[in-house]
Amino acid sequence: MNDILNLVGRLLLAFLFLGGFAQKLADPAPVIAMIEGIGLPGALVWPVTVFNLVAALGLLLGPGDRGVRLWALVLAGYCLFTSYFHWQLRADPWQVTIMVKNWAIAGGLFVLAGSGPGRFCWGGPVTARAR
Repeated sequence: MNDILNLVGRLLLAFLFLGGFAQKLADPAPVIAMIEGIGLPGALVWPVTVFNLVAALGLLLGPGDRGVRLWALVLAGYCLFTSYFHWQLRADPWQVTIMVKNWAIAGGLFVLAGSGPGRFCWGGPVTARAR
């Protein structure tokens, strides 16, 4: 049961970043405006868009236990890092809500990094002996 719950959790986390990829690809203007609103070049939307896709796939596929753990840590750092930018727009209460949600997502990703992906991952889990 734990492995199934772990897989469902990984899928939901990955869907969040896949959704971010799709949203930025389909309509980058709001993200560009937000990025430019804090003094950064709007063209940063494109590397972030690609990162969202690659990181979501890494979270799902790994490869293997160590790959999933690494991507979980990278995405947790990404969530904490991007929280700073939402805080810069704190005059909008919705941005503060997004910031706090990013912290919660980072917390879930840290748990995943600590516990590993379970047995349902490409490349298989690392056995206790191999750790």
